Amino acid sequence: MPTDPADAASQDPALDPALGGRLPDDQLPKNDREWAKRLTPEQFQVARKKGTERAFTGKYWNTKTPGTYRCICCGEPLFRSGEKFDSGCGWPSFTAPIDGRKGTTIAEHMDTSMFMRRTEVTCRRCGAHLGHVFDDGPPPTGLRYCINSASIVLEPANEPQK
Repeated sequence: MPTDPADAASQDPALDPALGGRLPDDQLPKNDREWAKRLTPEQFQVARKKGTERAFTGKYWNTKTPGTYRCICCGEPLFRSGEKFDSGCGWPSFTAPIDGRKGTTIAEHMDTSMFMRRTEVTCRRCGAHLGHVFDDGPPPTGLRYCINSASIVLEPANEPQK
C-alpha cells in the first residue's frame, strides 16, 4: 500500500484497468460512512463535504509533472496537465476539463455559500466536489478551473496504469 494517503486512490486495487482506471460502478460508496472509509479525512472533508484546502498547501498547486488528473473518489479522468497553468491563486488551475466539453466529465452548480456567487464544479460520475470555475483564465477558453488537490490524484504520463 502507498505511504502517501493522497496516492491511495490511484493505487487502489478496486480501480479497474479495464475501466480506464475508474472504480467500477457497483463499488462506488453509497453513503458518507463508506466514503469516509475510502478517503483520508482531508479528502473526505473536501470532496464529499464541499470543503476547501488552504491556498498553497495542496499537493498539486505547483506540480509540473505531465499526466492525467483523476477524481480522488472514483478515478474518473478529469483534467490533463497540458491545460494546467499557474494562476497564482494557490490551487491547481486548468483552462478546460479533459474532454474540453463542459458537462461531460464535470458538472457545474450555482454556489451561493460564503456570501458569494460562484460556479462549483463536481465530478459528473460520483458527485465529488472539485472546486470552482471562474471566467478570469487565459486563452483559449478564458476559464480558470480552480481545483482542490485533495479532490484529485495525478497519474503521471510516464507510469503505466495500475
